[in-house]
Amino acid sequence: MTLKEAINYFESLESTTTKKSELAVISKFIQLLNRLENRDLSASEIQAVEQALGDLSLKSDSAKTKRYFNKALLQFQKQIKETLSLTPKGYYTNLGVGLGASFGVLFGIVVLSNFERSLGISFGISIGMVIGLVIGHNLDAQARASGKMI
Repeated sequence: MTLKEAINYFESLESTTTKKSELAVISKFIQLLNRLENRDLSASEIQAVEQALGDLSLKSDSAKTKRYFNKALLQFQKQIKETLSLTPKGYYTNLGVGLGASFGVLFGIVVLSNFERSLGISFGISIGMVIGLVIGHNLDAQARASGKMI
């Protein structure tokens, strides 16, 4: 499946779908495909993208749901990241916030234990998320500056 075919397929789905949750995922797919189409990709990179689209088997006749398209979008983004070293917008920020919250719980339990336990944990989560947000935002800015963001 070529990029243009995939964009046309998702645009037709967008016009027929009435559920807001499915529309959100489909519009993310369309935005990602448009950004890839507007990017100057070599022939081998275009072939890798088309191979990744073919692996998703989007044109099968079974009824597709939000869950299916969400999994397909995540799989497609993962393949693009692995093959072309391109990251989606906000990738590192989301990763940083998640890791910051995880390590923040530990930080709250170990370091902020002189507060009440729940207060220390909530402070730890907050501090971890802020630190993760800052680090992730900086990594996203570096990826944007180097042209590795789609």
